[in-house]
Amino acid sequence: MTPSSIRKVYQGAADRRQMFRMFDRHKERPNRTDDGATALYAGEWFEIGAAEHDYMFEILPPLWMRGDMFAMREFLSGSITSIFFALTIDGRARFFHGYCDLSDRGSPEQLRTAIVERESRPVRAMTREERLEHIWSSTHDDYRGYAGEQWRAQDRGKRTVLFYGGRQGTTLKLLDHLTDAEISAKLPVHLRYLPDAIAA
Repeated sequence: MTPSSIRKVYQGAADRRQMFRMFDRHKERPNRTDDGATALYAGEWFEIGAAEHDYMFEILPPLWMRGDMFAMREFLSGSITSIFFALTIDGRARFFHGYCDLSDRGSPEQLRTAIVERESRPVRAMTREERLEHIWSSTHDDYRGYAGEQWRAQDRGKRTVLFYGGRQGTTLKLLDHLTDAEISAKLPVHLRYLPDAIAA
């Protein structure tokens, strides 16, 4: 796992319902039966509550525990599994879930370091990529998907979202092609006006 592959995919702390939705937020991807999902999941992380962290700890005996983190015994795909963190950041206990590729022995520590660095910033801010990931994570499955045969060959398989464009009606757009105004319109009000963060 490289630092550039580590990404926050949801803003705020996910409740239990949202947490379970995001455990497999790529479930509708094309070629789901292929086992090449390592790059898709490895490095994704989001915040959860203390109750959600404790609930996951009690479901099954962990694969392993190391201080402030534990790994789930069940693997999502190949060597990808869930890692749960209980971290103290700026004097406050916070809890996180992330996916690590355990074929890279250092990936849990790399993810923990990235989470602490990201969440220790003095001003709340979001990168464009974080805004797009939040939109994808919070959009209902019925309103998001993947570009199919009707799209240009170079766009097939890319993520899409439905966008309401006023008088133009509702259109299906590539997630990565949303304009800044469209991104703002898709975000909840409390996230629309956060400052831009420089990507790490």
